[in-house]
Amino acid sequence: MRPGSSAAPCWRDGEQSERAADRPVFTGMKTCVIFNPSARGEKAARFRDHLAALSAECVLKPTFAAGSGRALSAEAVQDGCDVIVAAGGDGTVNEVLNGIGDAPDGFARTRLAVMPLGTVNVFARELRMPPDFQRAWAAIKQAREAVIDLPQVEFTQRGATERRFFATIAGAGWDSKAVELVNWEYKKRIGALAYVWSGLQALTKPLPQIAVSDGARTLTGELVIIGNGQLYGGNYRLFPLADLRDGVLEVSVFPKLDIERILRGTWGLFTNRLYETGAVQHLKAERLTLSSAEPQVPFHVEGENVGCLPAEFSVRQQALRVIVP
Repeated sequence: MRPGSSAAPCWRDGEQSERAADRPVFTGMKTCVIFNPSARGEKAARFRDHLAALSAECVLKPTFAAGSGRALSAEAVQDGCDVIVAAGGDGTVNEVLNGIGDAPDGFARTRLAVMPLGTVNVFARELRMPPDFQRAWAAIKQAREAVIDLPQVEFTQRGATERRFFATIAGAGWDSKAVELVNWEYKKRIGALAYVWSGLQALTKPLPQIAVSDGARTLTGELVIIGNGQLYGGNYRLFPLADLRDGVLEVSVFPKLDIERILRGTWGLFTNRLYETGAVQHLKAERLTLSSAEPQVPFHVEGENVGCLPAEFSVRQQALRVIVP
C-alpha cells in the first residue's frame, strides 16, 4: 500500500469484540460528544449544523478553553457515559483520551469514538472512520467495538511525575521544533500547510541529538518518532510494520536531516521502502527511553509539545476500547 491510500485496519472481519455484534447497539447506551464550538473550517461548520439533532440522542459538552476537553471527558466517565466522542482533530482526541484515563477505571468503563473534524485526523484515519459527518455518525451509532493498545509517556515536570496517554504519535527533535514554530493563525487559514512551513523553518535551526534506548540498543538522531499506528501527518506510512494491537511501539530514527537523507527518506515513503533507504534506523519495543545531553529539549505527543526530556514511553496492550466502522 502506498502513502496517501487508506491504512489497513488493525482488525479483520470477525475480530471485533463480542460486545460489537452485527446489530446496532447505540440505543440504550449513554453517549457524550465533546466538541469545540468555535472550531473553524467547513467540517466543523457542517458538524454544528447537526447539533440540534444530536442533542436529542446524546449529551453535548462544548469546550471553551484549551485543555478543557480532558476535564469534560473525565466528568462524562463519572456520569456513566458508555461512549465518549471526540469531535475534532488529534488534539481533541488526546484531551478526551487523557480525561478517560483520569477517571477511575475509565478505560474499562468507556469506549472512545472519533468524529474527524481536525486538520489532519491521524487517529481517525487509523481507525478508518469516514471523513464526513453522516457516515461517521452512523458508524458511531452502530457502536462496533475493537480493543487496541494504549501508549503512554511518563516524565518529570515541576518536580512531579506526569503521565500522558496518546493514541498514535510522539517524538522529539525536528518535529518538536516545528511545533514550536507553528504560526497558529496561519494554521487556522491554511491547515496542514502551516506545519510544512514551520518544518522548513526548523531545518534552518540547530537541532539537538536525541537518544532512544530500549535497554539493549541505543540509537541517536536529530529526529526520533514513536508510532503506535502506521501513519504520520495523515498520509505517510512512516511505520510500515506497526500494528495497533501488537503490544509494542515502533520507532523511526533519522540520524541526520540533511538534503541527501531527506531525499532518500521521501523516496522511501513514496515507494513504501523507507527502511531500505539508509535514511532511517528502526527499532520496536514495549518500553523506550528518550533523552538528550542538551537541557530543556521538548517532546510532543499527537503534535503538541507537552514536556521535556528525559521521558519513558511504554504501551498497555489492548487496553483501549474504541468504536470502529
